[in-house]
Amino acid sequence: MDKSPDAFRTISEVAEDLDLPQHVLRFWETRFTHIKPMKRGGGRRYYRPLDVDLLKGIRHLLYDQGYTIKGVQRLLRENGTQFIIALGSGDTAAAEAISQQKQASARQEEALAAEQDRVDADEEAAVMGTSKSAPQGRRLFGLIKGDDEGPVAADGKRLSKDNRTLLQETLFDLLECKRLLDQVR
Repeated sequence: MDKSPDAFRTISEVAEDLDLPQHVLRFWETRFTHIKPMKRGGGRRYYRPLDVDLLKGIRHLLYDQGYTIKGVQRLLRENGTQFIIALGSGDTAAAEAISQQKQASARQEEALAAEQDRVDADEEAAVMGTSKSAPQGRRLFGLIKGDDEGPVAADGKRLSKDNRTLLQETLFDLLECKRLLDQVR
C-alpha cells in the first residue's frame, strides 16, 4: 500500500526516492538551513512533502545542473524555496515568474529607497537654507534670512556671520543625529 502524497516520509523513503544515500540527506541538512525535517523520539527524521520537493530541487541543481553547494545556497537566499522547488519539478515557467517577481520587488525597494533619500535631502536642504524651493524668509527655521536680518543675540545685537554659520553647522549635526536615530528605529 502506497502512502498518500501528503504523508510524511522517513529518511530511507526519501533517500530511495531521490536515489541518494541517507548520509547525503543528513549532510544537506547542515548546509541548507531550509531543510528541517521533523524529528521524533530517537532522532528519527520525517520529511514533509515540501521538504521532499525542496530536496528534489537541490538534487536537480547539484547533480543535473552542476551547481556547487554555495551556488545553491545563493539561489535559495536570493530567490527562496519556491524557486528551487519549481526548478526541481521542471516547472521553468513558475521559476521564471518567481525570479521576475523577486527582481520587480527589488527594483521597487530600490525606487522607494531612492525616493526616501531624495525627500531626506530636500528636507535637509530646506532646513539648511540651500534649497531653491524654500522661501528666502523661512530658511533655517527663520534663523538665517539675509545679511542684515537674522537672529538677535541676548544683548540685542544681530548675530555675526560666523555665529550664524556655527548655528547652521550645529543644526546640521542635530539633523544628522536625528537621521541616524530614525534608521535605528
